[in-house]
Amino acid sequence: MTLTIDLESPLGPDLDLLFQRHTAEMHADTPPGSIHMMPKEALENPAIAFFVVRDAGQPVAMGAIKDLGASEGELKSMHVLSEQRGRGVSRMLLRHMLGHARNAGYAKLSLETGVQPGFVAARGLYAREGFTECPPFGSYRADPHSVFMTLML
Repeated sequence: MTLTIDLESPLGPDLDLLFQRHTAEMHADTPPGSIHMMPKEALENPAIAFFVVRDAGQPVAMGAIKDLGASEGELKSMHVLSEQRGRGVSRMLLRHMLGHARNAGYAKLSLETGVQPGFVAARGLYAREGFTECPPFGSYRADPHSVFMTLML
């Protein structure tokens, strides 16, 4: 396994499969009004650090941190290709992003994820890394299809 993680542009031409799969999974069992993913064009923003995990040069995972101001950030668009799951890629990417957030001076990192069965593994990963449930943050509102989590850094 030759995994690397780097800051990249979300508009890279070889990232289409990641975004297609991410979009399909978000729309699979979440009502449209409860989907909070950002399109790749919106992730190309100076306030967002976008990371790509590559295995032997091929993109296998992505994730982003959005600067919310006041030393707070939000995890966005974290996705690992289904055939790459079970290898520790998610944990590696999350820990890398947590390190980036700490180095960038964030005091708190929060996220929104789903309540549906497809999000159980993600919620478990976040909890194992110290995230705890919290009320909606930023511009989010209470939503029965959303779980909000936060971690003090």
